[in-house]
Amino acid sequence: MNTDPAQQAEPTGKPRGVLRPSFAQGDFQHHRQAPSPALAGLVEHYWYVAWDLRGLPAQQQATLPHPNIHLVVENGEARIWGVHSGRFMRQLQGQERVFGIKFKAGGFYPFYRQAIATLGNGSIAITDCFGQAGADFCQQILAAHSHTDMCTLAEAFLLQHLPPPDEQVARVSALLANIEQDRSIIAVEQLMDITGMDKRALQRLFQKYVGIGPKWVIQRYRLHEAVAQVQAGKTLSWTNLALELGYFDQAHFVRDFRQLVGMSPGEYERSLG
Repeated sequence: MNTDPAQQAEPTGKPRGVLRPSFAQGDFQHHRQAPSPALAGLVEHYWYVAWDLRGLPAQQQATLPHPNIHLVVENGEARIWGVHSGRFMRQLQGQERVFGIKFKAGGFYPFYRQAIATLGNGSIAITDCFGQAGADFCQQILAAHSHTDMCTLAEAFLLQHLPPPDEQVARVSALLANIEQDRSIIAVEQLMDITGMDKRALQRLFQKYVGIGPKWVIQRYRLHEAVAQVQAGKTLSWTNLALELGYFDQAHFVRDFRQLVGMSPGEYERSLG
């Protein structure tokens, strides 16, 4: 069995949630790498972003939140980031590179062994979870020469700290994948029917393993879909799209879209040129 992540396939599809997929100036790199089969149940993918804007104006990038935990190495340190409820803004300037591990929804809980909701809208140092081994891993990533080397180091690190199996992880991961892919899921009550759980039990499961509530997850995935359709350059009827994504009216959809993206769907479409 091949366990070298450098030889694993690139995850399919474009990254979702990046509001500005490209810039007119500067050199940008974005790579994603799938984990080996041994970690596929816990890790979504490894990712690497680098930019060179030396001599050019700074660029602002914004990404929309996902219900995932990330381990991020940048600026000389490694931190574990919880789910953020709003979009993440970052001013890109100079030359820099960032490496990250995106865990599957529910996939970080076996490493952390605490309710993932405690990480919400914040971060902790890698040493708070992995001790000195986390600090050593950070230094190895900073010294690595390429993103493939970083993936290999991350794979080895996680395998060394592989937690005992947790059957709930696969259950939560499958449920989140179902929400993301099935656009007919627009209400928590549908998840109750799928899982056979009452609302209180479903909330507890999500707070413990995902870090955010099921209603939030449904809404974010539907808005991610709206952003993806705008980026694809499709001619959209906002009323029809709102209804398709489970909104009762266009005004409610536009309000949620503006709150998350920072502008209305029409304004965002025009901003992409």
